[in-house]
Amino acid sequence: MTTPVPPPQGDAHRQRVLHENLEAAARNTALEQARRVELYPGRWTRRDWAHVSLFATVGALVVALVPGLSHAMRDGGDDAGALVTMSLALPPLTTAQRTAQQVRDDWQLVTVQRGQTLGSIFAELDLPASTMHRILELPDAKAKLTRMRPGTELGFELATDGSLNKLRYDRSDTERVELTVTGDTVAEQVIERPVEVRNVVISGMVGRSLFHSARKLGLSGANINTLTDEVFKYDIDFNTDVTQNDRFSVVVEQVWREGELIRSGPVQAAVFTAKGKPFTAFRFEQDGKAEYYNADGRPLKKSFIRMPIQYARLSSRFGSRRHPVLGTMRMHKGVDYAAPTGTPIMAAGDARVQFRGVQGGYGNTVVLDHGRGHTTLYAHMSRFGNIRQGQRVSQGTVIGYVGTTGLSTGPHLHYEFRVNGVHRNPLQHTMPEPDPLTGPALAQFRQQTGPALARIREVEDLIYADVSATPDPDRQVAAAPRGRPGTRG
Repeated sequence: MTTPVPPPQGDAHRQRVLHENLEAAARNTALEQARRVELYPGRWTRRDWAHVSLFATVGALVVALVPGLSHAMRDGGDDAGALVTMSLALPPLTTAQRTAQQVRDDWQLVTVQRGQTLGSIFAELDLPASTMHRILELPDAKAKLTRMRPGTELGFELATDGSLNKLRYDRSDTERVELTVTGDTVAEQVIERPVEVRNVVISGMVGRSLFHSARKLGLSGANINTLTDEVFKYDIDFNTDVTQNDRFSVVVEQVWREGELIRSGPVQAAVFTAKGKPFTAFRFEQDGKAEYYNADGRPLKKSFIRMPIQYARLSSRFGSRRHPVLGTMRMHKGVDYAAPTGTPIMAAGDARVQFRGVQGGYGNTVVLDHGRGHTTLYAHMSRFGNIRQGQRVSQGTVIGYVGTTGLSTGPHLHYEFRVNGVHRNPLQHTMPEPDPLTGPALAQFRQQTGPALARIREVEDLIYADVSATPDPDRQVAAAPRGRPGTRG
């Protein structure tokens, strides 16, 4: 315990000077009032009375406040001097806590950055290259440490003289390798790190931002992109159809290790309710290929996407119009999407490249044959994608980039849709539905997806039981993990 310390002499002096200055200001105000009375011995005007009243009020306030302010300052100084500091002893660390703290202190963790190699990391730590070469003589270490990706974490335990005692890295999610360096020898020890795989249901509301809300609840960026760019992109326009009161529920596989979420698997099932209408999706693998289906077993992936270019503006519709370059009235046999030069253009559906090259006023053009008499044309490209004529491409493959080649007044994509050679309006034509699952595949699909849908409904009934109430947009419900650590639920 320490004793009170009086305020410094300098502080008391400054307080006394301030007090004297305020009292002098009050006296000067009173003298000014008296002088004004002497200057106006005759009859005063209304303005004179107003001035005198104002000065009198100010003077009275100053006289009244100066003693109080000075007293408050003195009291504050007394209080400051009365502060008491007490020293409290903290409880001693347990042996386990000291050991854990020592382990953390001994390991120096390095996260590999883009362009970094094991050699550059050794150089930064001032470790000899000969030690690194001895480590890389081990086959597993050479395979893992010479092909490190950005974000890989390495642990170094250094001796007091700066030499390397141990190096550790993760071989997999369940195995960590520790290399102990003793002289010219390197000993390898594999440490098992069991993981727990959980199938969880994450449910929430869109709020101000779907991405922000979903990330806050625990969905990875890849999971969110799957929902918006793969699963529901054919049925929901996330720019115009989604409101802050819409909700989503997602079944996703999460891998946990030592109480830490290390990664999330793909979306297993999802329900997105937009404008009161629910849309469902289930992941089902058939013949080694995973796709998303609705509850009836029909693929969500449509044969064609309406808009083969993202973040573009519809600048010209299908129909008769005056040509912007030729100035004549003629049929516009497609639709135009205005976008900056270099914007990627995607294949509208699975197809074979029928044509790739320059085609008159179309400029750089690609024509895709989708089978069953359906073809699409993409014109005015600045350059082509990595495709060749006769090649098979999948829906969403980048086949070129927006440009202004041919008869064009600005960068845009001219897109045409043809059925048996006849041009159709791609904004209105009903696209053919993909074939649904049938027979044993449909039975297996229903057996696999039934439990996931039941769990989603159970969670949504729990959260959104009272429709009139406003659900918490930041609420997450995770189903209890199933299976043993290291096994799938």
